[in-house]
Amino acid sequence: MRRSLVPDIVTLQAFECAARHGNFSRAAEELNLTQSAISRQIADLEKQTGLKLFERIRQRVILSEAGRRLLSEVRDLLSRSERLMIDAAAAGRMRATLKVATLPTFGAKWLVPRLGRFLARCPDVSLTIESRSKPFSFMEDSFDLAIHYGLPVWAGGTPVFLCDETVIPAASAELAKQYRIDGRPDFTQMPLLHLTTRPKLWSDFSRLQELGIENAYHGLRFDQFSMMVSAAISGLGAALLPTYLIEEELRSGLLTPLLPTTMRTENAYYVVRPEEKQSHPVAEEFQSWLLSEVGADEPVAASVARAE
Repeated sequence: MRRSLVPDIVTLQAFECAARHGNFSRAAEELNLTQSAISRQIADLEKQTGLKLFERIRQRVILSEAGRRLLSEVRDLLSRSERLMIDAAAAGRMRATLKVATLPTFGAKWLVPRLGRFLARCPDVSLTIESRSKPFSFMEDSFDLAIHYGLPVWAGGTPVFLCDETVIPAASAELAKQYRIDGRPDFTQMPLLHLTTRPKLWSDFSRLQELGIENAYHGLRFDQFSMMVSAAISGLGAALLPTYLIEEELRSGLLTPLLPTTMRTENAYYVVRPEEKQSHPVAEEFQSWLLSEVGADEPVAASVARAE
């Protein structure tokens, strides 16, 4: 690494502040510096990069095209530098840190309610949980572990099977009562709710259970399971929902299982760890804990039994 090309954080702060205000004097006030100090730092940065970063027009300074290109990168670098220091302060005297990526709904509905048990087991671990909807590069995002739904494939990562996903038809109690014939749910007339990324769920379930739904693709569509749950609770239709996602809703009666039968979806959940971090002991502990938590779905089992 060439030292002459390593930017000075203070200089980058001066550049970002001047660009944001369009004025060196205001930047100096915010940073508690003199205007000449700001001008000198901008001049140093222009000399270091060989770029003209500002155009001087009357009492204002306007970013040049080169300055606009540099600004987004500078802001990203300053933001990451700030996060680095915050993470370091948050870790304090903890034994270790662990950064986990999880699917948003899986994290909110399954992982977080159980997280206290891991923290009781490892109270000296500084834990960060962030949501990611799609696979990402472990080289660009410094996660120690990710929870993934799909196939056991991840570039730069090693997947370990966590659990299958099973879905169950559920609806509000009112809607379930409204669409019944001879004590059985009438799926041929019931409004259906769909997930845009899994458009064939109702078609597959209808064929598996011989429900006779003529148009299994008709109905409201959502791109998040969380919105489907809200729609089902509101009585807008019946939804095929993962059992892990609606544990509390089934327990409380906000949702009612329409049949005792579940269907396994074509993909599964996996724990993925970066290939270069396979020896991370805390990630190994977290993975082992996740695997130990799988299968403890008694509230769902009891609710499903009541649908029989």
